[in-house]
Amino acid sequence: MRSTFTAALFTTALTALPAHAVERTEVLETYADIAAAAYADSLTAAQSLQDAVNAFIQAPSPEGLTAARTAWRAARVPYMQTEAFRFGNPIVDDWEGRVNAWPLDEGLIDYVDGTYGGATDENAFAALNVIASPAFTLSGQQIDASEITPALLQDTLQEADGVEANVATGYHAIEFLLWGQDLNGTDAGAGDRPWTDFAVGDACTNDNCDRRADYLRAVTGLLVDDLAEMAGAWADDGAARGALLDDEAAGLSAMLTGMGSLSYGELAGERMKLGVMMNDPEEEHDCFSDNTHQSHYYDGLGIQNVYLGSYVRLDGSSISGPSLSDLVAASAPDTDAQLRTELAASVAALDAIRAAADDGMAYDQMLARDNAEGEALIMAAVDALVTQTRSIERAVTALDLSGIAVEGSDSLDNPNAVFQ
Repeated sequence: MRSTFTAALFTTALTALPAHAVERTEVLETYADIAAAAYADSLTAAQSLQDAVNAFIQAPSPEGLTAARTAWRAARVPYMQTEAFRFGNPIVDDWEGRVNAWPLDEGLIDYVDGTYGGATDENAFAALNVIASPAFTLSGQQIDASEITPALLQDTLQEADGVEANVATGYHAIEFLLWGQDLNGTDAGAGDRPWTDFAVGDACTNDNCDRRADYLRAVTGLLVDDLAEMAGAWADDGAARGALLDDEAAGLSAMLTGMGSLSYGELAGERMKLGVMMNDPEEEHDCFSDNTHQSHYYDGLGIQNVYLGSYVRLDGSSISGPSLSDLVAASAPDTDAQLRTELAASVAALDAIRAAADDGMAYDQMLARDNAEGEALIMAAVDALVTQTRSIERAVTALDLSGIAVEGSDSLDNPNAVFQ
């Protein structure tokens, strides 16, 4: 079913040629419309997650925890398709760390396994466990954490002490609270936090169940608020839309910068090849839930959405219009045809990873040192993403744009540095 959808989308893009010469402003409007729809869908899915979390906290049960986990996975589907709006849009880049920062030192938030270790020279708060700490000292000041509030998480704990790994908000903090640590290494299995970690009274396990529930409630509410802010920024009178449309050349550059940087340095490099090189499940993006195969796929689909000017919404409706593909085809049809083919190939390669995970080989198992099949699956997608990035750069030339700086990754550009 997934492959059929991809093929159908690709075929439509090949045949649905514009009836008139496409204007650059029209392409930017399509891009902004897709951003508005994708962030609105992300908000809707996060609100459903919030409903499931609140129901679970109100009456903790195994079924309630399962429902919250299912809602978290569903919320990742639209959000990951928005990541192609990063890197080129400053409003998005300044905001993104609040919702999808990764990796995180989970010991900042809650209890961890004894093998996790404690404070380090790099991060004095790596094992703070704020859920068990009603007070702590930060930068010489005593912090009152007797109440776990959104302000405590966002204003005090997020990147505490200037350390990026101190992630207190966003999808991955919620993920950790719902699943707990994945202690399986590169063997099968995700995190397995017991539902009783949120239970009331004598049924509570691992202590501080009331504070753990307060944290989960607060962090989920922050996610909803943050997504509402970004959905508004792409609305008709929003700041992100206005900044994009203010300068056509800069707007098109932002589109291609986002595509190229997500494709190359972020997804192919930091999220995929680095993990293969290190055979390290800690480099798995959705590491607590074993949802990485889905997040990678929807990242790739989001890149394709931007180029083709098309997005399928949660309700099954679609947003489409004049696209980058139309613009590139008008001046360099061979480049356009090649890039469309390569985008379809990368999405198919990422879908093959999904299929393998669905068949029982989780992404962290693919990272195991002796798993040649898993490495081949991941590297096929890495190679496809790297290949399409070269064509994205050719599209920049075809449109006579400048100022494109595609983010890199040591894993791709200087592999020896990874082990230094």
